[in-house]
Amino acid sequence: MNYWAIFKKGIFDQNPIFRLALSLCPALAVTSNVFNALGMGLAVMFVITANNVVVSIVRRWVNQKVRVPVFITIIATIVTLTQLMLEAFLPALYKELGIYLALIVVFAIILARAEVFAMKNGIVPSFFDGLGMGTGFALAMLLVGTIREVFGTGAFLGFPVLPASYNGPLILILAPGAFMVIGLLIGLFNVIGEYRSKLAAQRGEA
Repeated sequence: MNYWAIFKKGIFDQNPIFRLALSLCPALAVTSNVFNALGMGLAVMFVITANNVVVSIVRRWVNQKVRVPVFITIIATIVTLTQLMLEAFLPALYKELGIYLALIVVFAIILARAEVFAMKNGIVPSFFDGLGMGTGFALAMLLVGTIREVFGTGAFLGFPVLPASYNGPLILILAPGAFMVIGLLIGLFNVIGEYRSKLAAQRGEA
């Protein structure tokens, strides 16, 4: 089995935010700066990877009729552990993310990977699937957060990167700005995806 192929599909081809348009709530709510965006991205990456592994381990003992409640229970347990670790070691990030950490439990991408992949595959492939999807999610959050913070405030991680005279549009660090940035990036990813598909088709014909 090609583990690299399993991992890399989450980066672009099935990117949770820009290609599948799943779990957009955190992309809108916590990407006003890079610190929060990356923190949420890494938290989701940990949860989705750990959940895939656990679901893959217990899949043979899970009755199909109750699989969704089982998935939710596993995800909620992992999210609770994540919250406790962040509260203990990164209290500033824990405070900034607030209620959105708890909402990871109902993120569609985590439940979807458990249902679509982890329930049908072994531990190692499920690990790489979760890690790839989580990495794609984290990179998408980082990209949105970087654009919003740099062009909205002229800073990156709180450090000025644009001239002091720069007066960024306030809308970029507000919710409407998140909608615009994510919409434009989704469009860009779709254009790139179509271009790559055409190139692949041309190579196939050749």
